[in-house]
Amino acid sequence: MSQPIASRPKASSKLELIKRDFRVNKGIYLILAPVLLYFIIFNYLPMFGIVIAFQDFVPRKGVFGSDWVGLSNFLDFFKSVFFGRLLRNTFLMSFYDLLWGFPMPIILALLLNEIKNGLFKRSVQTLSYMPYFISTVVIAKMISDFTQSNGAITDLLVFFGGNRVNMLGESNFFRSIFVGSNIWQGIGFGSIIYLAALSGVDQELYEAAVLDGANRWKQTVHITMPGIAPTIIIMLILRIGTLLYVGFDKIILLYGPSTYETADVISSFVFRKGLIEANYGYSAAVGLFNSVVNLALLITANKISRRYSETSLF
Repeated sequence: MSQPIASRPKASSKLELIKRDFRVNKGIYLILAPVLLYFIIFNYLPMFGIVIAFQDFVPRKGVFGSDWVGLSNFLDFFKSVFFGRLLRNTFLMSFYDLLWGFPMPIILALLLNEIKNGLFKRSVQTLSYMPYFISTVVIAKMISDFTQSNGAITDLLVFFGGNRVNMLGESNFFRSIFVGSNIWQGIGFGSIIYLAALSGVDQELYEAAVLDGANRWKQTVHITMPGIAPTIIIMLILRIGTLLYVGFDKIILLYGPSTYETADVISSFVFRKGLIEANYGYSAAVGLFNSVVNLALLITANKISRRYSETSLF
């Protein structure tokens, strides 16, 4: 006679599973708690303030008392004489930074990976990291001094046949100065993640390539680059997601009315409208427009990457 089938135990509720997981991984959750609190307090709760982009916001009246204007702030921005200039400057500044600045940490990491002398390698790494930790205010002052009519960079320009001018006062120099300083400031710190990715490449592949007669260049092309390709793709997707975002801190420290034509970007415009002119609803609308476009770029880049490669954010 067949034995009766034992009744299956009832599945634990989700709440019980969460409690059990918390008991098992209590330390991990406690470490994670400050990070979650930071993002909740400073990133998610302030999102309620988006509503002022649709209002004629007056601090005295508050969010619930200010007049609702709908899409008026957005339409005013789209019709503004500054719209085309801001969009062009923001895109070009960020595109040049992506075109020249994104590959530089990768190249530095590849070069450092080839260095066998440990002392020299650590020295180069330290020197390349240092600019990242210098205050933006100090960086801006250094750039200002070096690009004056008698500055070191201007002297170098004159040596190669250029004119002696105050470079920061010339609109055609601003983008080059901004992008170049960003590369100098971030190349070392940006290479850290690629050096970490390089350490995960299987060394046996290099040994097999040597036996097959591959030189260092072929090893780089056929082993190193495919090995760190997922990391490069992820970083590129994230960078494309900020294509219309240029930090205003260095911009407002370097630009002036004479360079607005090429230096004024969306973030600096939001700063002037919001904090200097106290036009909070209008500046919030401009900032929201910028964020929505960046989100669309991020989703598009991720979708393209997922379609043509095996790597994506989500």
